[in-house]
Amino acid sequence: MPTRVLLVEDDAMISEALSLALADEDFDVLAAATGEDGLDLLDSTAVDVVLLDLMLPGIDGLTVCRSVRERGDLPIIVITARTDTQDVIAGLEAGADDYVTKPLVAGELAARIRALLRRAAPARPAGFSLGGLEIRPDEEAVHRDGVPVHLTRTEFRLLTELAAAEGKVVTREQLLQRVWGHDYFGDTRLLDVHIRRLRRKVEPDPDSPSLVLTVRGSGYRIAPEP
Repeated sequence: MPTRVLLVEDDAMISEALSLALADEDFDVLAAATGEDGLDLLDSTAVDVVLLDLMLPGIDGLTVCRSVRERGDLPIIVITARTDTQDVIAGLEAGADDYVTKPLVAGELAARIRALLRRAAPARPAGFSLGGLEIRPDEEAVHRDGVPVHLTRTEFRLLTELAAAEGKVVTREQLLQRVWGHDYFGDTRLLDVHIRRLRRKVEPDPDSPSLVLTVRGSGYRIAPEP
């Protein structure tokens, strides 16, 4: 079955051009012109990834993004017409996994979608414990004291990449390449926002992290077991 993309874009010309271009890349595209229509399609049809414009009439893209994220870990790529830091961070904080800026290049967008869907945890069949967390890569599951911790695919991949390094520093560039399959020259927003989201879920005190540690000027590492 071809990968099914839900495209939520109010500009008819952009929507048609993207739909045709993604169809040429062997994607099955469902298009919606409003956030309301997009959510209705999501309720009635199984999709693999959501491609979401942030500037929408009616329900805005950020609200749609939050609503999609509340429904599960469906991959979300937001589209923004601006590279403004606040705009990009708002989309990522709302739950998006990645972002692209207009004007869009269909080949790059297709590569982003495929990279997002290829993400899988590193092979650690037996699972492992870390800072009070039980991580089960084979099940893509994380538990704290027996209670499931819900992570998105991106957050889970970040955690397992850091855990697999066993306390060694993983650079920002390495994480961008391993988790997203591409990098953003000079742009750390994507990674930093996801680390912040991950800490909110796995740290006892996200404001004073004791598990996912920042190594200034380099990247991140997992705190060694005491």
